[in-house]
Amino acid sequence: MAKSKSKPKPKSAAKPQPGAPDAQTLARIADALERLAPRPNSNSDFDSADAFIWQAQGSRLVPVPRVNRVEMTLLKGIDRVRDTLMENTERFAKGLPANNALLWGARGMGKSSLVKAAHAAANAEVPHSLALIEIHREDIRTLPDLLNILRAQERRALVFCDDLSFEKEDADYKALKSVLDGGIEGRPANVLFYATSNRRHLMSRDMIENERSTAINPGEAVEEKVSLSDRFGLWLGFHRCSQDEFLAMVDGYVAHFKIPADAET
Repeated sequence: MAKSKSKPKPKSAAKPQPGAPDAQTLARIADALERLAPRPNSNSDFDSADAFIWQAQGSRLVPVPRVNRVEMTLLKGIDRVRDTLMENTERFAKGLPANNALLWGARGMGKSSLVKAAHAAANAEVPHSLALIEIHREDIRTLPDLLNILRAQERRALVFCDDLSFEKEDADYKALKSVLDGGIEGRPANVLFYATSNRRHLMSRDMIENERSTAINPGEAVEEKVSLSDRFGLWLGFHRCSQDEFLAMVDGYVAHFKIPADAET
């Protein structure tokens, strides 16, 4: 009699090796890696808003739906610097040559408010021409990473750092200096840098004095730090206002917000 052929046994599913991560764990690891190294912003993302915040961790531009700004008409006592910055910003929006700007001086005189108002006014003049990108002081060292993203975009961008200054033992100023100098690649033609500071030279006095006392050539060491401000083509000084100017500011806000108040009071 012919021998019957035995049927092949069905293969069982492969069992995970002892200690190997399961599918759920692998998915969590993949999600974590995606957050650490997300995809770069596309052109459509960059066109989705008029203002962004640079998030250094993850190298992302986070859209700002509504910018916290005041009307240009409320900025009193700064007519000259207002007109100068507006002209510079509008030239940049139209594709004409413009300068990086440092707004320095007394607190509360409208430095950061003027930057945001100038951005809004330039976009009103040339619709959707400029993106305002805020970079935090502690993220200045990642400025070259931000510029690499902006270099690939067609839209123009104002990179803005509020309250910029450097303390002793702080080497982040070198990243800013190389960007303002241009380096080998050069600053992207579609990017301008605006900064505000209470200090004219961005450095504390003890920082400059420390360089003078410890350097082999004190003059050269101090010059390197003080010259950082010189990299800004436009210096705009904000000085303390007079009593009349202060009262004009108050009157402007009272009228703008329609606050029932007696002028003499």
